[in-house]
Amino acid sequence: MSHSNGSSTYDRLLAAAHAQGAGFVVLIDPDKLPEQRLPAFADRCADAGVDAFFVGGSLMHATELDGYIHGLKAATDLPVVGFPGTLHQISGALDAVLYLSVVSGRNPEHLIGQHVHAAPLIRRLGLEPIPTAYMLIESGPLTTAQYMSGSAPLPRNKPDIAAATALAAEMMGMRLLFTDGGSGAEHPVPEEMIAAITRTCSIPLVVGGGLKTPEAVARKVTAGARFIVIGNAIEHNDDAAYIADLAAAAHAAVPQPIG
Repeated sequence: MSHSNGSSTYDRLLAAAHAQGAGFVVLIDPDKLPEQRLPAFADRCADAGVDAFFVGGSLMHATELDGYIHGLKAATDLPVVGFPGTLHQISGALDAVLYLSVVSGRNPEHLIGQHVHAAPLIRRLGLEPIPTAYMLIESGPLTTAQYMSGSAPLPRNKPDIAAATALAAEMMGMRLLFTDGGSGAEHPVPEEMIAAITRTCSIPLVVGGGLKTPEAVARKVTAGARFIVIGNAIEHNDDAAYIADLAAAAHAAVPQPIG
């Protein structure tokens, strides 16, 4: 779904990151944020400097998604991108959808199986797919994302394995890399791993999972992250000043050159 100026949602995301050092994205789980709270929440995020919203969750059983996305789109001009855990989390109201392959694991359902079912639906809805290599990183106890995807995470002390995995994904034509500890991760993705990936690859790296402080956000951007995604921490504290501090940390940190 393109915008009136002809730019894709992917291009809008990259432009936001390029202009400010890194993009700051808030992940909304419809199971956690009731629809009636969306307008006020979206306003707070926009005022705080958020660059985009991802929408998705590991379960998402309580929501009629199309109506929910329409409600969010009515409340914001920021890009709204699907971060689907299942086929049921794809809506034609989205600006784009992350076309996720879990390349950290070896579960064929999440490498290609679900994609075969999703592709005709995405085409029919006129959605913009953003091919995204999703890498779950070991982050402490088993996370929902690891359990639901049925795949082992990459070991957190092996940046070389993560970098080689990311490079393979880039060579396969992915347009985004996404490293994630999973929802509520105990330990965020290590800076050494972020640096190894961004030294090796030329496509942008998204980092999420377990980030709670502006200092942690800044460290990830300085290591090379091009986008920071925060969901869990903001679910627990959606104070405007806190969101603004997180966004400012992403925008103010100086990323290392890619490539």
